[in-house]
Amino acid sequence: MQLVVFDLDYTIWSPEMYQLHGPVELVKAEQWLGKQKRKTPPRQVPPGSATTQKDMIVTDRRGTPITVFDGASHALSEINRMKKEDGWPIQVAISSRTDEPSWARKCMEWLVVADGTPLSKCFDQNLIEISYADKATHFESLQRKTGLEFEQMCFFDNEHWNIRGVSELGVKCFHTPDGMTRAAWEEALDSFGIDLSS
Repeated sequence: MQLVVFDLDYTIWSPEMYQLHGPVELVKAEQWLGKQKRKTPPRQVPPGSATTQKDMIVTDRRGTPITVFDGASHALSEINRMKKEDGWPIQVAISSRTDEPSWARKCMEWLVVADGTPLSKCFDQNLIEISYADKATHFESLQRKTGLEFEQMCFFDNEHWNIRGVSELGVKCFHTPDGMTRAAWEEALDSFGIDLSS
């Protein structure tokens, strides 16, 4: 495993950018908590909503929070640790066809993973493929940029047709229909014979 590639919408975070109402913004968690409707249970700051700004969350104009899936937060934090502490030569990339790239980049700038690292710092900046191109085209570009064989790459995506198309290249693909999970990360590690338990 030398290159780990993630889709963004509904793999790294929820909801998908096309589901948002207007651009994303940082709001005070306290302010967001105060905007609840009458006769509804009290709001709580959702898990996975931590940002680079203390006591703030990312929302759209209607107050819908954008949150990082626990499995994505865990996997990216673990990759950060593997690179920093163990010296693993792992590169991390994005392959996304998000409808709103500028909103996605803001989310990456503001949202953080479990170890406190902003999403934007979890990815190699020259390996961010955000375009309407087919995911296989993204991977061909990533292969040119890295010089790695497809068999040394793994890919996480919530859309089955993306998994099918990219797997035909020889990439080890993991379908995450309900967002990135710890189990999907463990499955990827196992498929490459990597044991981090020691």
